[in-house]
This record gives sequence, structure tokens and C-alpha cells, in this order.
Amino acid sequence: MSIHPFGDKHPLIAPTAFIAPGARVIGDVTIGDEASIWYNVVLRGDVERITIGVRTNIQDGSVVHVTTNRYATLIGDDVLIGHLAMIHGCVLENHAFIGLGAIVMDDCVVETDAMLAAGALLTPGKRIGSRELWAGRPAKLLRMLSDEDVARNRSAAAGYVALAKLHRASLA
Repeated sequence: MSIHPFGDKHPLIAPTAFIAPGARVIGDVTIGDEASIWYNVVLRGDVERITIGVRTNIQDGSVVHVTTNRYATLIGDDVLIGHLAMIHGCVLENHAFIGLGAIVMDDCVVETDAMLAAGALLTPGKRIGSRELWAGRPAKLLRMLSDEDVARNRSAAAGYVALAKLHRASLA
């Protein structure tokens, strides 16, 4: 892993967060307790801030960036971000789920318990409402999430906390 300041901005990483080897954390980035930043993730807070809540996981190969002096990237608690996702200048509320290879562009909001499907493209300024599932390129509302869907997504965050602890131990 590499953790670098940018100008006078230094990453702030909770001691219980897991940052995998190969991850890059640059500039004005805050990472909460028990969050996990997996292999080859890039968090580049060079021209705006990035905040990542507790127990959130950002999976392998994902990129999180911002828009100069315009859009920070704010990621809540217990958020799931799948492999190779692109998260840019947006807000992901608590318990949001972003699928594998999905793209969330500037000024978007993914509300609590909302889901963006794998491979979807959420174009600038869009808002996914709570418990909505959006899919496609460009993404559109597909259906509402069931109670079972929401429960499964919420339980996955705890699973990643446990998995991150195993990875930390195996790397020690």
C-alpha cells in the first residue's frame, strides 16, 4: 500500500481500517473504523475530499476520485462497492450497494439501501432513491428491493469486516 499527502492534505485512516497491499491513498482522504480498502484500489483526494464511513468496503481495482473544487466524494457507513467500480464526485449514503464494474458520476446520490447493478452507468446528477435497484447504461430504475434484498446487502458489510481481519492477520 502507499499512503501519500497531497500538498498540505494528509490521509486520516482509522487504526482498525484495513488497507490492502497495492492500494493507493492520496491527499484529503478520511477512512473510518473497520472500513476495508482492497487490493489495487485508488483513493485520490487531490483536488477535493473523500470520506469513507465505518465498515464500508471498496473492493479490488476500484477508483474513487473527486471533481476540482466542485464535488467531493462522500461515502457513508456499511457501503458495499464492488470490484472495478468507478466512484466520482458523488454521495453514497449508508448501506448503499454499488455493483461490480459500475460507474457513479459527478453530482449523483445513491440513497440508503439503494443499489446500482453490476456494470451500470449512473450519469451525472442522477439520484437513486432508497430501496431502488437501477441497472443499465445509462442506468434506469429496474425495481424496488425486497426486505430480503436489503437484509442480504446489509449483512454483506459485516462479512467484509470479518474477511478484512483475516487478510490483515495473514499479511502480518
